[in-house]
Amino acid sequence: MISRGHLPGIENDANFDGAAERDRARAAAHGLSVDLANFLDILRHLIREPAVVGTEDSFFRVVRRELEEIEVDVRHYNGVLVARGNDPDSLFLSAHVDRHGLVCTGPNEFQYAAFTATNQGELTGDSVSEQMIETIKDRFHGQRVQAHLPYVGSYLGQGTITKSFVCPNRRNLIFEVVGLADLQPGTPVSFLDRLTVEGGYISAQLDNVVSVAVLIYLFRKGFQGTALFTAEEEAGRSWRYALEWFQRERKTTQRLMVLDTSPYPNTDAAGAQDVVLRRKDAGGEFSTFMTEELAGRCRELQVSYTYKDEYVERVNLTRTKPLSLGRTELGRLIAATNGQITGTTLQIPTTGYHTANETASLTSIASVLRLLESYVPN
Repeated sequence: MISRGHLPGIENDANFDGAAERDRARAAAHGLSVDLANFLDILRHLIREPAVVGTEDSFFRVVRRELEEIEVDVRHYNGVLVARGNDPDSLFLSAHVDRHGLVCTGPNEFQYAAFTATNQGELTGDSVSEQMIETIKDRFHGQRVQAHLPYVGSYLGQGTITKSFVCPNRRNLIFEVVGLADLQPGTPVSFLDRLTVEGGYISAQLDNVVSVAVLIYLFRKGFQGTALFTAEEEAGRSWRYALEWFQRERKTTQRLMVLDTSPYPNTDAAGAQDVVLRRKDAGGEFSTFMTEELAGRCRELQVSYTYKDEYVERVNLTRTKPLSLGRTELGRLIAATNGQITGTTLQIPTTGYHTANETASLTSIASVLRLLESYVPN
């Protein structure tokens, strides 16, 4: 299991085991499986580990340790950790490991890590993250943050965001932080994060760590396919790392499923479905066969679903400035390989996207686990 060791300057969670027991009780109270509580144990541990986009190395080591404990074959390449079971070509799953955070870019200067100048060459303006930057700019006031050494993840100090705004010249969010005045440029700063379970919902900085937890859970259940854990998705680079691995292995596949969260404006909109599927993104069409296979399993398991591309197109009929379908890792892979690598996505509907209080229902989490467990051999 992931170490529960005390970090200097951060309150040690003395009630860690008690919180896990409460999670189990809450899951049972909502009529959900006991296995959901085991999933929450995994997620609770992972959330405490920093993984700011562009500095994911220490988090990769945490994930690798978790997987090696269950004797999964694990290999770490540049930008991607690959875990393989005994039937590696049966299904390929992908999850992103990076999370939004800040990076020190000068004396007492902090920028949103995903949108720094070094990352903007991969961003084309039509990703959901870029289109939401004006929406989320005021959500960070009072947010506690912690700084880490870039490679090893060692704790350096803690501060609080007092102001955030969009700089039109740098096309990025700029943050004012008290308590971290002496950091070196390039130092990652993560949101101080803990999992909250209340009223049938979980809250934390879920994107992308919840997808990582799902894959670790699935391997513990006996999944025998292949999982790719990719870096720098929020900076638009993860597809390159995944593609390089496929090219290194001389592999293609029509059975790639990418896990993610999917933002909705309010709880009612998010709760209109248990899971979110897609037929396409801004880059083009996904695999019809794979998408329909997943939809069929939803129907068999009585999991409600909708298609995000249809939702966006319907909402755009009422807007003067249309929302983007998003430019996803899968869409980029399909375009780059002319469809030699293709598949579909499975997403968890959430609110509070790209904040430390992103929220998903336990019902949606349980539905994703049930769907993916249907791919585990008996």
